[in-house]
Amino acid sequence: MNDKHMQIGEVAARTELSLRTIRHYEESGLVAPSARSQGGFRLYTETDVARLMVIRRMKPLGFTLDQMRDLLDATDRLDSGEDLDAGEREALMDRVRAYEQAATEQVDRLRVQLSRAEDFAATLRTRLEQGAAATEPS
Repeated sequence: MNDKHMQIGEVAARTELSLRTIRHYEESGLVAPSARSQGGFRLYTETDVARLMVIRRMKPLGFTLDQMRDLLDATDRLDSGEDLDAGEREALMDRVRAYEQAATEQVDRLRVQLSRAEDFAATLRTRLEQGAAATEPS
């Protein structure tokens, strides 16, 4: 990935996360700036942005900070290029598979909730249309 460094404001704009949220994730050990400027400003890379995007996508699915940390640890180790034995690699892949399964199940639950919400909104719309028609002069 590109080695260009970005300040936290640019990262916040790109990830649609607040500065406060990014700092919270840093304090929680989920992400760390790749560097600091001479003035002490946090500097991030594309890799850091990609990591924040994983976190951002996990949050609405109800994953905890510990679960986010666990998944990121597994993917970091898989992507590290270090020599993993077959058993260790498979154990890491199993962790990632478990998160994929949990995410898929939560997406399905959210689809059901969305469908119910859309039905409810349509019911209200119909009621309003009926009420408006009843008050129109004939």
